[in-house]
Amino acid sequence: MEALYDLVVVGAGIAGCTAAREAKAKGLRVAIIDKAQKPATGGSGAAGAFISPKLGSKTELLELTNEAFNYAVRFYTQNYPKYFTKSGIVRIPQTPKDAQNLLYHQSLVDAKSQLLEREELELLGIKNETQALFFEDGGFCEAQELCEALIVGIDYFCIDVQDIDESGEYLLVGKQVKAINVVLATGYRAFGQKLDYMGIKGLWGSRGDFFTDSKLAVSMHKKISVSAVVDGVVKLGATHVKSQSPCMECKGEPLAPLIEASKSMVELENLRIKETFCGMRSGSHDFKPLLGRVIDSAYMLQSYPKIKLGYKKAPLKYCKNLYVFNGLGGRGFVLAPLMAKWLIEYIFEGKELDSRVDANRLFLKWARRLNKLKGDTPKDKNG
Repeated sequence: MEALYDLVVVGAGIAGCTAAREAKAKGLRVAIIDKAQKPATGGSGAAGAFISPKLGSKTELLELTNEAFNYAVRFYTQNYPKYFTKSGIVRIPQTPKDAQNLLYHQSLVDAKSQLLEREELELLGIKNETQALFFEDGGFCEAQELCEALIVGIDYFCIDVQDIDESGEYLLVGKQVKAINVVLATGYRAFGQKLDYMGIKGLWGSRGDFFTDSKLAVSMHKKISVSAVVDGVVKLGATHVKSQSPCMECKGEPLAPLIEASKSMVELENLRIKETFCGMRSGSHDFKPLLGRVIDSAYMLQSYPKIKLGYKKAPLKYCKNLYVFNGLGGRGFVLAPLMAKWLIEYIFEGKELDSRVDANRLFLKWARRLNKLKGDTPKDKNG
């Protein structure tokens, strides 16, 4: 008899792998599906995977990211220390205004930090004309190795999923895997029209791992991130290219911008390329994660056409047992562990989802935008 899973996760990036791991830890029967034969072959594999707090003005995103930062440090340290190097990370101001506001930025981050003077930075091998903040718990992950470790013991299927069909009491994923619940963690591949209202967008990134003769004990971030040197290897990551044709932007040299940006922070001796990683990460309109149930948008538009005019009282209808985990942006390895915990508790324990990350927040705005477009929205053949 074919297995019936409590949860099937579609997408084996850092979001999908942490969600699958969280569900398995609760004793649930879990499977993960990806179009590639191993996890983290897309944006997650190309990520710098730096674990660093967010600096800036006090916003929901800053508070959310820094709560997730502290959780991620504990999660990786306790469960996957082999794939997490807690080197500490120096956050270097990008502008004179940033330098003037360092103490303010420091006050908004609930994490061990220290203000470093120029002389202290020089001792660490860091070039900087001003002060910088050092966060003791920062560091970086081995992206692909970590994702593989997260799903040890979880059934893995290599399927390019195009549809999810209802079949009696369960869902049929990719026409062959049975599930009671499904999480779409498909990144910038936003699973057709089902997730259109979330406005998921892609941002191309490149990372390079290099051999170097330099000795660098700490990681750092300014415009890009530079890792501590471990076993003679330094990681430079990651670029953020908005172009639809990133290969045209980098002209066949995706690491050139990384190398150039690193020179404003540190002189790395005798760099020799070890490996290049490129991929598309996903983000949302308001840069916050997207979690929760998937709204049946085709049904809503057909049944309540006035929502295009701003009607807010229509009761939401959801796709059966279908959930989303997406939009982690450039901080996927920081956000994923806590967001996975929240999502799995929401699905299986009925805990209320944090409003900052609830994907429902974008539906009505999307519906109103449709009213400004010509023609009707294409109907979702999947419901």
